[in-house]
Amino acid sequence: MSRIPRFIGYAFMAAAAVLAAMMKKEGVGMVGPLPAVAVALFLGMVGVMLVFTDLMVRGLYAQVDAAKERGGERDEREGD
Repeated sequence: MSRIPRFIGYAFMAAAAVLAAMMKKEGVGMVGPLPAVAVALFLGMVGVMLVFTDLMVRGLYAQVDAAKERGGERDEREGD
């Protein structure tokens, strides 16, 4: 399982933070045809979604693996 989606999510969150800092210092108002605030919120939201989804899926796989290991031990004990 690749960690690339999580790292892309971190990059999106960092880009949103940099854009927010630029808006505060330099007064950036527009990014192309969109307001800079909308772009920063969208990047941050997608970044957080990617990171949390990746972490939740990894936790789910860990629980499934642990259940498989426990199930294998239970079957061995019942056979004795």
